[in-house]
Amino acid sequence: MSDNDSSAGGLRVAVLGGDGIGPEVVEQGLRVIDAVGVALDTEHYDLGGARYLRDGTVLPDSVLEEWRSFDAIYLGAVGTPEVAPGVIERGLLLKMRFELDLFVNQRPFRTDDHDFVVIRENTEGSYAGEGGFLRRGTPHEVATQGSVNTRMGAERCIRYAFELAGGRRNHLTLVHKTNVLTFSGDLWQRAFDEVGVEYPDVATAYNHVDAACIYFVQDPQRYDVVVTDNLFGDILTDLGGAVSGGIGLASSANLNPARTGPSMFEPVHGSAPDIAGQNKANPIAAILSGALMLDFLGQTEAARRIEQACEACTGVEGSTVEVADAVMAKL
Repeated sequence: MSDNDSSAGGLRVAVLGGDGIGPEVVEQGLRVIDAVGVALDTEHYDLGGARYLRDGTVLPDSVLEEWRSFDAIYLGAVGTPEVAPGVIERGLLLKMRFELDLFVNQRPFRTDDHDFVVIRENTEGSYAGEGGFLRRGTPHEVATQGSVNTRMGAERCIRYAFELAGGRRNHLTLVHKTNVLTFSGDLWQRAFDEVGVEYPDVATAYNHVDAACIYFVQDPQRYDVVVTDNLFGDILTDLGGAVSGGIGLASSANLNPARTGPSMFEPVHGSAPDIAGQNKANPIAAILSGALMLDFLGQTEAARRIEQACEACTGVEGSTVEVADAVMAKL
């Protein structure tokens, strides 16, 4: 299942290169981490669409148990066109989020014009799996897909966002659709308002999600930290990547802030099988995800050096390896 190929004694990181361009960009991320002087004790796992096609393996419970002893998980990308939608997404990514309680998805977006972070609740909402079919395959088929929202789930995510905003520019925006989603939206709004009383120095705002889509494009400077539910966060963060240089630059962290297990770090982009193995993929998102990992693990100075080196390489073109080389030259 895995092979250990790094020096012992450093931070223990499970590495999932995955499918398509995933292994290529993760390899460059690990090169940059090594170049900045942080020792990782890495163990590589062969999981993803290609593995599923070979023998039907998605994410064994035994592997999940192994991961609980690691400091972090570093993932490239998973998924292949030959595997039906949902098999890898639910069986690997969502299983990882649910079982390891990675309840915060944190995605930063920074350009010369704006600097904001989206905090997405990562284990509830429409992705919790509630729903089903009635009379499937008939003209009268009914499909339901519920959104599961608990006070605990919303509150802990909101509280994390307030803490983050307090260490930045002291502004937090809740994004939801309270005028239509009057039950889940009401729960989120009440939790937001009540937790906000504990953070008097953090100014707050509210946007409907459709309005937020407009503001992300026309006025992203208004945002510091945004907090939202799982589905809205999934959509908004892809839009955030698009207005911040493209998803090839977008990093993400799937966090267990309580640290009862490892957190997972991955670029936002997919496996891009059309360019896999061609040394064409932009590794910046994977490199920045590695920086998020180092920051979460207490290696703050190294993380900042990587982030600054990536910023200095904005607009640099070249192969996957050449872009990583350019980043390392700026460390």
